[in-house]
Amino acid sequence: MRKLATALLVVCTTASALAQGTVFFANRLSATDWAKVTLNGVGVEGAGYSAQLFAGPAGTAEGSLVAVAASLTTFRTGAGAGAWTSVTDVAIPGVAAGAQAALQVRVWANNGGTVTTYAAAVAAGNLATGVSAVMASNPLGGGNPPTPSPNMLGLGVSDPLQAFSLTVIPEPSVLALGALGALALVLRRRKA
Repeated sequence: MRKLATALLVVCTTASALAQGTVFFANRLSATDWAKVTLNGVGVEGAGYSAQLFAGPAGTAEGSLVAVAASLTTFRTGAGAGAWTSVTDVAIPGVAAGAQAALQVRVWANNGGTVTTYAAAVAAGNLATGVSAVMASNPLGGGNPPTPSPNMLGLGVSDPLQAFSLTVIPEPSVLALGALGALALVLRRRKA
């Protein structure tokens, strides 16, 4: 019986030591405290846009951050346009409670829900995409006993989330056609 109790204690201690840290995933706390996501100066809105948190241990390079599946969300409408709908604590895989993390939000036009990842939106071309700056968190929440999650808007995040805009990057074929057209104009002008 004593061996069983010791084994149970070791398992519980190990599980709590490896608990994932959490961050409060929100870009709007009130009508005046938020980091708006825009396209052409207007807040993006509705289910046609997706936002997702990408994260890794502190110091992770932007290209190595991984998508946090539980954070995938869409945007509010009306007065809340520019704010995503998910406002919750999100566990950061591979980063323990009390440790620091690198965080970035990536947003894309999801083409009616058919484009399900940021990478697919970039690869598709001609879709609005945008990213926040990479943020450095203070120690993540969670653990045992639980500690509060840092807020991405600055309370507990040393590099808080700032407003950012989406842009549309044309497909490579559109760029190639534009370049050919410009070249044709230059050649025509030379002949004249």
